[in-house]
Amino acid sequence: MGKLGRYVPIGRRGDRVPPKAGPAKAGPKAHRRSTGRRAWSRLTPRSVAGQVFLLQLVVVLLLIATAVVALVIQDRNRAIHEAGDRSLAVAETFANAPGTAAAMKSKNPTAALQPHAEVVRKKTGVDYVVALSPYGFRWTHPDPDQIGKHVSTSYGAALGGEPHQTTFDSSLGKAVDSTVAVFDEKGDAVGLVTVGVTVDKVTSAVQHQLPVIFAAGGVALLLAAGGAALVSGRLRRQTGGLGPVEMTRMYEHHDAVLHAVREGVLILDGDGRLLLVNDEARRLLALPPEAEGRPVTGLGLSPDLAGLLGSGQEATDQVFLAGDVLLAVNVRPVGAKGGSVATLRDTTELRALAGRADVAGGRLRLLYEASTRIGTTLDVKRTAEELTEVAVPRFADFATVELVEPVLRGGEPRGESMEMHRTAVEGIRDDAPLRPVGTRMHYVPENPVTLGMTTGRPVLVAELATADGWRTQDPERAREVVEYGIHSMISVPLRARGQLLGVVEFWRSEQPPFELDDLSPAEELAARAAVCIDNARRYTREHITAVTLQRSLLPGVLPELSALEVGHRYLPAQAGVGGDWYDVIPLPGARVALVVGDVVGHGLHAAATMGRLRTAVHNFAALDLPPDEILGHLDDLIARIDEDAAAEAVTGATCLYAVYDPVSGRCVLARAGHPGPALVSPAGSVTFPDIPVAPPLGVGGGLPVETAELVLAADSRLVLYTDGLVEARGRDIDAGLDMLKEALAHTDGAAPDETCRAVLDAMLRTRSSDDVALLVARTRLLDPDQVAEWEVPDDPAAVSRIRAEATRRLEAWGLGEAAFTMELILSELVTNAIRYGGSPIGLRLLRDRDSLFCEVADGTSTSPHLRRAAITDEGGRGLFLVAQMSRRWGTRYTDRGKIIWAEQALDAGAAGDLSGLLLADLDLDMDMGMDL
Repeated sequence: MGKLGRYVPIGRRGDRVPPKAGPAKAGPKAHRRSTGRRAWSRLTPRSVAGQVFLLQLVVVLLLIATAVVALVIQDRNRAIHEAGDRSLAVAETFANAPGTAAAMKSKNPTAALQPHAEVVRKKTGVDYVVALSPYGFRWTHPDPDQIGKHVSTSYGAALGGEPHQTTFDSSLGKAVDSTVAVFDEKGDAVGLVTVGVTVDKVTSAVQHQLPVIFAAGGVALLLAAGGAALVSGRLRRQTGGLGPVEMTRMYEHHDAVLHAVREGVLILDGDGRLLLVNDEARRLLALPPEAEGRPVTGLGLSPDLAGLLGSGQEATDQVFLAGDVLLAVNVRPVGAKGGSVATLRDTTELRALAGRADVAGGRLRLLYEASTRIGTTLDVKRTAEELTEVAVPRFADFATVELVEPVLRGGEPRGESMEMHRTAVEGIRDDAPLRPVGTRMHYVPENPVTLGMTTGRPVLVAELATADGWRTQDPERAREVVEYGIHSMISVPLRARGQLLGVVEFWRSEQPPFELDDLSPAEELAARAAVCIDNARRYTREHITAVTLQRSLLPGVLPELSALEVGHRYLPAQAGVGGDWYDVIPLPGARVALVVGDVVGHGLHAAATMGRLRTAVHNFAALDLPPDEILGHLDDLIARIDEDAAAEAVTGATCLYAVYDPVSGRCVLARAGHPGPALVSPAGSVTFPDIPVAPPLGVGGGLPVETAELVLAADSRLVLYTDGLVEARGRDIDAGLDMLKEALAHTDGAAPDETCRAVLDAMLRTRSSDDVALLVARTRLLDPDQVAEWEVPDDPAAVSRIRAEATRRLEAWGLGEAAFTMELILSELVTNAIRYGGSPIGLRLLRDRDSLFCEVADGTSTSPHLRRAAITDEGGRGLFLVAQMSRRWGTRYTDRGKIIWAEQALDAGAAGDLSGLLLADLDLDMDMGMDL
């Protein structure tokens, strides 16, 4: 109390300043106010002891009142609790009683339930027992008039299986209502039971305790009176006669400075000694009771904190650790003698909040990363791997994903199947005893993973070592996992659109065990991944469908040809199928057409358009049109497709068409917007022949297409490809052509199929963003001995000589059995050329594998037509006989006229077929057939 003398009092009792004189107040109101103040002054204690006694009296009365109120509230709460227990017990007993569910499902629930409800109400002493339908209509009630009416209170929670209680004020006092649901054997809610109990007034406990409380209050008042007298005398001695007003003001000042703030306060002198410390500072620093007067460096504080306080230097919000408390310290110098005032603030809770904020921020960053890293591709397996990569090690030490088998193939999940395939595994180490990718998983019913898949909710296993259900799956594997150090796991089902796609498990070994707070981010990760996996699954299904369609439109097995040895490859794009295609079409005269095309775009529309173009090319090739005319017809076809398109038009198409003749080695090529071919000579040199390029199909506007002619040596390799092979993101076409040239240069002497493999390995180290078609053809030349040619004079008499020479050549080839048929075909075609054609006329016989070709050329472009002659006609049956005796026949136009050709099958039944035809043809003789 000696320090209190430093505060300057307002004034002493002997130095009171007399009141200033003022105008006299008169009147009855002023008199009444003066009388009231005097009465209050007489009732108010003037001494400190009287004021302390009055204060203690008030305190004791407050304590007594508080005790009485507490007893009343406690007893009332007890009564409410007991009423709630009674109503809940009666409601559950009535709901679970045998026959209750059956009665509620009967045709007249009121007749079955009302008597029982009233009996239960009377025997248990509750206020009412009411049975309700699931829709809230009363089946029973103490008041029969209320039966059938609707209850408007909330009972949704009770229908979900959770008892619902509510407390309300009724006309009889406070009451408790308990509502439970009644379930049938299928687990469906068939009704509700609600029971209410009125809380009786509580008086007995308070009445027994009041005498004790009042007795204790009286004793306290006696002790307070004696204590007040002692305190009054002591205060007068220590305060030097200060009155209550002065003491009150000093106390308020002292309390405001030292105790009203939620900070620790230290006052130090210039030598670093502690002069004054408040309770908060004493608590924060754990100071001993006798800390005042001692140097701050000797109070057991940390050296850094003690040095700062003892230095007296100004500091702002410097952070120090005092035991388990994190303090923010502020120091301000005061006074002329170098003293200082330090304030301390406890920031431990702020640190905890900051820690929780860091955890929440980490989870938000994890979820944000998941939204950007999961689902970057439309591949089911890769999406599952991305989920594990995001979770490890930010959220878990190990992560595994299992998917149902149909999902991996892009199909729809069928039912809640427990059969899974492990699709992805990721961990901080590679030696974990978890089952590897590709393992077929079948979860037993006791496994927590099964529980999560059936309920659709995440499941936490905080201690794997004590989880019996988890160990049941594979006891030996479970023992290895626990011994490895994996101690906790969260399993989350992967569900999308209400279907179970799979399950993801998060495992921890180095990090602290999973807690309930970890379920939310785990579920969020799984939800994001499930949507991406479902998208990838549906894309996979559509991709497989489109690829299947496209491959069905591409040639399955290419024909075996004498002219060429062919190798081919088709690779669909990573993002989906496209319109790239290729074809090898046999032509008359052992010639071969090579086609490579590309429809701009991807998807089913591009694949379908490609199929239409391939069909059109086959039809045009059957007419044996030159390459430039075929591309012109394709350009018109694309334009018509665009005009007829109802939804999506063709944005463009390219094509390269080449015809190779193995007799002469000539190859005629034409292209419309397509990359030119590469040519590998027999010596291994690679060149890119200059082929005139026309605009892409559909945008040519009727512009002519130019052709180029190459003479290819035997064993040359002609490489046809689409732009997806040489063009790629970040690589222009020139660089791609250089890479193709280098790749082909390293395939010296390789077969076409090996060439395709080597080119794709060199050009496409990763999956291309565009589909690729590649066609490699190695040329062959027919042996000159397989070809026979004659110049035919423009004289009908020369027919017999030509026929005889051709017969001798056929016999030299060992085709004597086919000579008779070929004589008829040759005679008809040569005779028609002499009669209706023009010079020069030529005949060529060509033998190729199982076919024999007869080609007759003349100098006119008039094309013969097949017709059926009438019975009275003397001619007109020649081409009909040619068509019947040959496998196929046709006309090919050249720059100098036309060529009529016929292909004869070299089989044993050719002559026999001819005999039957002649017998059926109106008894025509051989000479007439030859002279038609």
